[in-house]
Amino acid sequence: MVALLKEFYGRGPTRTKSYYEDDLVVCVLRGGFSRVEQTLLEGGRGPAVIQQRMEFQELMRGRFEAVISRATGRRVIGFMSGNQQHPDMMCEVFILAPTNLVDGHEIEASEPPFPPA
Repeated sequence: MVALLKEFYGRGPTRTKSYYEDDLVVCVLRGGFSRVEQTLLEGGRGPAVIQQRMEFQELMRGRFEAVISRATGRRVIGFMSGNQQHPDMMCEVFILAPTNLVDGHEIEASEPPFPPA
């Protein structure tokens, strides 16, 4: 995740923690605001930074899911993302199949476990 964020943001997080338990992966990332984002924050435009990050994370969904699928060997069937400014943190949450949280008919069978490299 750090390498992916660094590649696309031009700068990666400065601190991270990841948790993998059962059918859940949670990545908490700190730091990594770009110069533009930092300038916006200092200018009182925090909501614009959060909105931009949410748009970016949704655009990156497939790449994020592929990283987690490759790392776990399991298919990602859910992805949620959150951001806050003070202290600055991003949280990426992934739900993996199989899970008892989702019935089998709710998961599209045609999707591969993860995109090819």
